Amino acid sequence: MTSNTQTTEDASAQPSAQPSTEGQIAVGQPAAVQAVGIAPADPVPVIPTFAEIGLHPLILQAVADTGYTVPTPIQAQALPSVMAGNDVMGAAQTGTGKTAAFTLPILHRLMPMTNTSASPARHPVRALILTPTRELADQVYESVKRYGLKTPLRSTVVFGGVDIGPQKEALRNGCEVLIATPGRLLDHVEQRTVNLSQVGILVLDEADRMLDMGFLPDLDRIMRLLPAQRQTLLFSATFSNEIRKLGRTYLKSPVEIEVSKRNATADTVTQIAYAMPGEAKRAAVVHLVKSRGLNQVIVFSNTKIGTSRLARQLELDGVRAESIHGDKTQADRMKALEAFKAGELEVLVATDVAARGLDVAGVPCVINYDLPHSAEDYVHRIGRTGRAGASGEAISLFAPSEEKYLLDIEKLIKRPVERGVLQIPGELLVRAPARSESRPSRTPRAAGERESVRSERSSERGPERGADRGGRPSRYSAPAKPIDEFFLKPYEPSPAALAAAAQAPTTTSKKPALQAKRAVGLLLGGVKKSD
Repeated sequence: MTSNTQTTEDASAQPSAQPSTEGQIAVGQPAAVQAVGIAPADPVPVIPTFAEIGLHPLILQAVADTGYTVPTPIQAQALPSVMAGNDVMGAAQTGTGKTAAFTLPILHRLMPMTNTSASPARHPVRALILTPTRELADQVYESVKRYGLKTPLRSTVVFGGVDIGPQKEALRNGCEVLIATPGRLLDHVEQRTVNLSQVGILVLDEADRMLDMGFLPDLDRIMRLLPAQRQTLLFSATFSNEIRKLGRTYLKSPVEIEVSKRNATADTVTQIAYAMPGEAKRAAVVHLVKSRGLNQVIVFSNTKIGTSRLARQLELDGVRAESIHGDKTQADRMKALEAFKAGELEVLVATDVAARGLDVAGVPCVINYDLPHSAEDYVHRIGRTGRAGASGEAISLFAPSEEKYLLDIEKLIKRPVERGVLQIPGELLVRAPARSESRPSRTPRAAGERESVRSERSSERGPERGADRGGRPSRYSAPAKPIDEFFLKPYEPSPAALAAAAQAPTTTSKKPALQAKRAVGLLLGGVKKSD
């Protein structure tokens, strides 16, 4: 719990916390209990509205346009502390509104420094938000734009995988709020297109993922570029020992806010695990999606190659699927995400890169095709469903060799995961080996569209592209054109050519007998005289 919580006197000052009236007794304790003088149970803490917290009126209008009036627990505790200028370490379950917990107070604190000047010099970077992935950076940027729509504050986002030119232009125009991934931010620093000397607020979002992805050296470099006097906020879904050590390094006397148990999962998400052989997992995914009529399901795989392969196999089984992983270009990743959010895909197969950046409302189910080797990743994966209080389901498929990872997960979340038995139709189980034998080297659906630009595409550029090893054309190869047998026969002169050759006069040219060549004198020697 936070150390800056409201006092009893502050809570009693709110109208909703006055002594119970008749209408309030029905909500709290029964009237009979009040009458006999039995001490009532501890009252439920009253969560103030955004207006009662004291946000700027322009920001309140933007929040009201989104339909939110009451903050979530992490927002109710974090907003007052951040607005007061304190360093904050916040931990909450995925999907509980951590992004708004720091974007709203940041915009509030920057409002006194706003101006309508067109000069870029009047719009320096005052707040820096670092995220580990491109998808998460784009998600935070959309949140900042939505809540700051009615304010003069400018914001932009920079991340890798896309052309750096438009990002340079946006930075030259000036922005008060900059959202970035560490690597691309350092690229701009080296090219001197961004100045961080006036940053007063720093946010480390999903800090545990930054450590997992090896961003600590980049973070150290960025910290040396920032002013020493600043406010630093650290938010994560889990509080590991490494995160606490990071907080002690970068934060000054931080206020710790933890609205749920450490590494806990949401109560609205039901969890179940099915044991099966590895070769039956694909059939299990198809059966779950088709039999339940699921749409917008996220399936997690541990490897990039496995992610692309599973998406292709699911499409052969009639499931609209697409893959997303770190080797795909940013344009392909954004295209897949937009199709998934629009409901055009039944399944999005993803690696853990996407586990921190997907914010899609209404995801009914997530499936762990491969159990993660890190138990903390399981918490983030299943956090993609059951967001904002909605119900969801997390299904894990594990082979006998993966049971040790399931035990580690149960140890981390401090609760058992229910084991179940999944009946898979036999026709789905038979289809997988038959396909693998008949299509040992099937090519992707379209070059440059379905596969990554690196590892997998390079192996498909051989002379046999478009046909498998058995000589049978692939379903994606160009249709075979009919071959005229004329070009396969040896040359035969036509009858007209033969008749013309017979009528032509035969000319016999006899060369005269060779005569001895006359000797030619060389230089001035003349002709040799005969004896």
